Amino acid sequence: MATIRRGAAAAGLLASLVLVTGCSSDAGNGGDGDRIEGAGGAATSAPASPSASASRDKDAPAFDLPSDITVTADREATGDATKDAVLRDVAYSAHANIEAFGAGKGQTVNMGRYFAGEALTYWVGRVAELKKDGLTVTGHYRYYGFQVTDMVNDTTAAVRYCEDQSKAFSKEIKSQKVLRTEASDKSYLLYTLQAQKDAAGDWQVTRQNWKRGDASCVQER
Repeated sequence: MATIRRGAAAAGLLASLVLVTGCSSDAGNGGDGDRIEGAGGAATSAPASPSASASRDKDAPAFDLPSDITVTADREATGDATKDAVLRDVAYSAHANIEAFGAGKGQTVNMGRYFAGEALTYWVGRVAELKKDGLTVTGHYRYYGFQVTDMVNDTTAAVRYCEDQSKAFSKEIKSQKVLRTEASDKSYLLYTLQAQKDAAGDWQVTRQNWKRGDASCVQER
């Protein structure tokens, strides 16, 4: 994990986060992103207990998913209230992203709540592109290995987590044909991102990056 230096150095570290082309919902497709400076990547994250899944949180937002899509986010409590809030909302952002792809609509209530800035603009556009291509998503998306790797003034955080797409696929909207792909190391993605606390107290993903087949996320099949 990178060490944060307060003040200008810390702000510069978090400002270095950039969004790259890619789609967390294009199972088995897409390019690799570079790691984000300052967002860690050396630690190996094992799956957390499902008892901390977003669906079990008190006052969790409702996510309207098609019947053929399931999402789980396994995360453990850190013992730090601020970090736990960050990871909770980042897990919600993952749910919101899949909800948007499933609906073919990027401007949803949950997307607006848990994404902002470059990240929101990117994902809204990506949802529209996938729908224009006649595709949607289906299957099971699992998220795990949530970690806050840096924090500045309890208002800006760098986070990493993993996504398992081994049971998630693209689907043709018109024919409903599922475009199945064989699971491989590329089915596992490492996400590194910047999240900022908004006026309402929610943590919003503002910049995001990902890399397929990262060793810290790949699991035995």
